[in-house]
Amino acid sequence: MNQEREELDYWKRKFIKKSSVFQRVSKEAQKKVNQFIPEKAHHMITESIKRMVEITLKGSEWVKLSSLDALPTLKEREERMRERLEFHRKAAVIEGAGTGAGGIFLGLADFPLLLSIKMKFLSECSAIHGYEVGKYEERLFLLYVFQLAFSSDEHKKETLRVIENWNQEKEKVKELDWRSFQQEYRDYIDFVKMLQLVPGVGAVVGAYANYQLLDQLGEVAKFAYRIRYFNE
Repeated sequence: MNQEREELDYWKRKFIKKSSVFQRVSKEAQKKVNQFIPEKAHHMITESIKRMVEITLKGSEWVKLSSLDALPTLKEREERMRERLEFHRKAAVIEGAGTGAGGIFLGLADFPLLLSIKMKFLSECSAIHGYEVGKYEERLFLLYVFQLAFSSDEHKKETLRVIENWNQEKEKVKELDWRSFQQEYRDYIDFVKMLQLVPGVGAVVGAYANYQLLDQLGEVAKFAYRIRYFNE
């Protein structure tokens, strides 16, 4: 177990390091773009993503989560998570290639489809660790895991702090900041996903981008649930 703790400590140090100059410049550019988007549009986007996420999470019954009962050891749980990640990563790659090859209209459909794959995977991770996905606090936790994977440096640090102190923080968090949730997610993936709409390269970009995004989510989920495992 000492090895797992050391691996976790190393990951946290590496994870909170500053992102590349390119990523920071992209983030600043996105902030400026967001300033020109009307408030009404921000509200509509926020509500749309909120509904999309809630519907996806409620649809976790698609998978018989009872078949993903918690395993006794951390190693077994993380191995099962790896297996489920591989399954969902393949689905994301196929979906990304298909929508990317279809041009702008199918490319736009990639956003909700990829989001549903990510939420399904996180729901399964929760079940593998023995948590009831139907409980509000568990759905809230996996949304924090999602934000930890896809957000800016500053937001990641605060989100990691919440996850590390979840037993105390869950009593304070009554409602997710959906505006921040959607902006951080959009800003994180916008540049790569916009390339997916370019004719001729969309399929390759879509498949590669979705593979990388699922890989990022899988790594973050592994260590986020490991943090909770050790805390409990």
